[in-house]
Amino acid sequence: MSRDEWQCPASELAMKQFDVASAKLNLDPNVAARLRRPGRAMIVSVPTRMDDGRVHVFTGYRVQHNDVLGPFKGGVRYHPEVSLGEVSALAMWMTWKCSLVGLPLGGAKGGVACDPAELSRNELQSLTRRYTAEILNFIGPEVDVPAPDMGTNEQVMAWIMDTYSQHKGHAVPEVVTGKPVAIGGTHGRREATGRGVVYMITEAANYLGIGITGCTAVVQGFGNVGSVVTQELARLGVTVIGVSDRTGGYFDAKGLPVEKLLEVADKNHSLEGCTYGEMITNEELLELKCDILVPAALEMQITEENAGRLQCRILAEGANGPTDLDADSILAQKNVFVIPDILANAGGVVVSYFEWVQDLQNFFWTEDEVNKKLRDILTKAFHEVLNLSLKEDVGMRSVALMIGIKRVATAMLWRSLYA
Repeated sequence: MSRDEWQCPASELAMKQFDVASAKLNLDPNVAARLRRPGRAMIVSVPTRMDDGRVHVFTGYRVQHNDVLGPFKGGVRYHPEVSLGEVSALAMWMTWKCSLVGLPLGGAKGGVACDPAELSRNELQSLTRRYTAEILNFIGPEVDVPAPDMGTNEQVMAWIMDTYSQHKGHAVPEVVTGKPVAIGGTHGRREATGRGVVYMITEAANYLGIGITGCTAVVQGFGNVGSVVTQELARLGVTVIGVSDRTGGYFDAKGLPVEKLLEVADKNHSLEGCTYGEMITNEELLELKCDILVPAALEMQITEENAGRLQCRILAEGANGPTDLDADSILAQKNVFVIPDILANAGGVVVSYFEWVQDLQNFFWTEDEVNKKLRDILTKAFHEVLNLSLKEDVGMRSVALMIGIKRVATAMLWRSLYA
């Protein structure tokens, strides 16, 4: 495997973040050396029969970073730019995320390099089932539990669960999370990531003494996370002045009609054709003057080049790795309150954990119970990070990483290295 296959902006960022945090922690060098590399990385061919009869071979990945705290856990992403380096970075971030919020899970991530928008339902199902078959011996309820991510949803999880179950000879709903409720999913899972982002924004606003009602917000990305964030913020009385997806951005200083945007996205599977607000670019969207900015799209959106032009008070990272280290320094100088990704968007894995536990026990909770437990866990983690940040005079991102990494390192030292 060539070095180039591991290299991408996301993997470089994940490594730099780890090196900075581990230096602050004075981490055992042997533990640090192990944590810089995933435990297992797979590249698989995914031959898929297309509707026109030809067979197209897609490339799939599954990276398992660390399972010292429990089974691997992480989403499956369908996107044209999926790569080994990106999936490895996401797996590492999942390890820190699970550790930070106190889950007995490790970090993993998977994906297939494809554009799901260009695939028919039949092609998507064929691709998913073959991808599952290729990684089948490396996943399982006590080994590695996949979940939805960008480009995948509860239907894709249902196909993965069904394929795995057919090979095992009996239903195994606990092999994935993010499934439909009808086959063992949990209430509140689809909204969990976006809802968790809003819980964190509310805590940040309370700390800063900002009344959430009447704030203005901009949300980059209108997929599962961004659309839920937009809807939940609007319900709290926040004026959403800008949103975007891969088709472009939409801006109205007086506020966009959120429910109508949701209708457009539901009908067209994107915001393309939206007639509300002024069209702007995704780059312009990030620089709009607002109280709350939520990047909920791809990695590396806020860099040294544009960080100085951001005009938000709270930056809540709905996406993984949207801000690079150079941008972090600039945002600190501008007194922007950053809620880092491994804290802000941890709601998805928290409720995935709830779903996994419910499936194992065959005992299910109500949505109100799920939401309360979610809020309790995230609020506790938020204040743990905030208090240590204030005590040590270190940024929220560094503190969140330090807490997550330290817990994993401590567990590794207790278990010792098997060589």
